Amino acid sequence: MAQLTIMPAGKTIEVGEGTTLLAALLGAEIGILHKCEGQAKCGSCHIFVQEGRKGLSKTAREENERLDSIVGVGSKSRLACQAKVLGTENITIELLGFGSGI
Repeated sequence: MAQLTIMPAGKTIEVGEGTTLLAALLGAEIGILHKCEGQAKCGSCHIFVQEGRKGLSKTAREENERLDSIVGVGSKSRLACQAKVLGTENITIELLGFGSGI
C-alpha cells in the first residue's frame, strides 16, 4: 500500500499495488476527466507527479506517444490511466484544470 496525496485538494488516500492512479482517484470519488476510459488514447487524465515517481510503473511507449501530443507536458507528466502504483513509496500528484480534485 502507498499513500497518494492529491493536490490542490490536499486529500490523502491509500492505494494498493497495481492500481492505476485513475482507478484510485475514481474510487475515492475525486473528479478527473477520462474520456477514453483508460486506453491512453485521449490524454484527458494528464497529471503531474510531484513526488514519488519511482513508486509508479515506467512510462510505456503508447503513453509517451500520447504525452508528446499534449500541450503543457513536462518531465513530471503522466497519464493517470497508465501510471500503476508499485507500493514502494508514497506519491503526490497534482490534478490539472479548473476545479481539479473536486
